[in-house]
Amino acid sequence: MSALKQSKKAKRPNPRDLLKLEIADELGLLAKIKQVGWAGLSAQEAGAIGGMMSHRLRQKRK
Repeated sequence: MSALKQSKKAKRPNPRDLLKLEIADELGLLAKIKQVGWAGLSAQEAGAIGGMMSHRLRQKRK
């Protein structure tokens, strides 16, 4: 095996990852993400998650 290949270890999710998963669940996309991964989302689905994340993070700062 190549020395450059990294093993896929389960890393602890940070707060933004948790927010992303929470929003994906609210949009009904969590099952799709678990089945095909984040790369399996369409641009529209990923944009919806990102937009809602931005909105919530802005609201939190206020």
